[in-house]
Amino acid sequence: MREAAFVKRNTDKWTEIEQNPTTDPDELTARYVELTDDLSYARTFYPNANVTRYLNGLAAQMHRGLMQNRREERGRFVAFWTRELPTLFYQSHRLLAVSAILFGVACFIGWLSALNDPTFVRLILGDEYVNMTLENIKKGDPLGVYGKSDQSSMFFQITLNNIGVSFRAFVAGVVASIGTVMLLFYNGVMLGAFQAFFYERGLLLDSFLKIWIHGTLEISAIVIAGCAGLTMGNSLLFPGTFTRMESFKRGAKQGLKIVIGLVPIFIMAGFLESFVTRLTLPPILSLLIIGTSAAFIIWYFILYPIQLNRKGAANR
Repeated sequence: MREAAFVKRNTDKWTEIEQNPTTDPDELTARYVELTDDLSYARTFYPNANVTRYLNGLAAQMHRGLMQNRREERGRFVAFWTRELPTLFYQSHRLLAVSAILFGVACFIGWLSALNDPTFVRLILGDEYVNMTLENIKKGDPLGVYGKSDQSSMFFQITLNNIGVSFRAFVAGVVASIGTVMLLFYNGVMLGAFQAFFYERGLLLDSFLKIWIHGTLEISAIVIAGCAGLTMGNSLLFPGTFTRMESFKRGAKQGLKIVIGLVPIFIMAGFLESFVTRLTLPPILSLLIIGTSAAFIIWYFILYPIQLNRKGAANR
């Protein structure tokens, strides 16, 4: 192919690349591949021509863009956990409080119901679990259920189940937040009844020192997942200045990011429940794990977002 014909065939494409740069990684890569193919052809057939020097310069410019984009992608991961996610938590603090209050009220109802109705615990937890726990209490190992399963399989099952619960709490928010409220209420009642069951048998402290080793992270994450569901549900109920569909899209995106941010929390909770809760630890060590988990939740989800927002406001 003559040089003039080669230039004429590809001029529009090169002009588009030069005058309308893109930041989309896939588009940028596709353009770069095409451009390097053209450069390779030009170097083979027109090694000393102006078009070859032009393509070489344009390819070098695109290469710099690709490298910059890769650095931004690596920084994007860090920015998500250190800035973007805490900012979303700050914006959702009001709904986080609502989620926590709903869960707390449900726990109280579950506690009172279990203390006033002997059949309530069986209704909520099931006969099989109650009978097994009563048998373990007779054996002197009331929380022996945690030591029965294989640790690795238990870890994967618990982690996947907890992540599933959080996503259901989020997705249920699509029904104007009603589904999320129901899930929060059910889980809260179940926790309250569970703790009342041990309280009636004088085992509340023992259960606290065992269960809350993993429960601090697990229950906190469920409450936060409820906040994500309420965020999406409220975006439908209260669109503000946006159209209802635009508001829903924004709320769903914000809520989904919150739920994704909970995955590491559930993984750690699953690890603690599978490998640590089953151990007989000194009370001081159990309290240390529980306190550290609670301090992390309070700092990362409440205090750090407030601090980050104050810094942002001061810099504006």
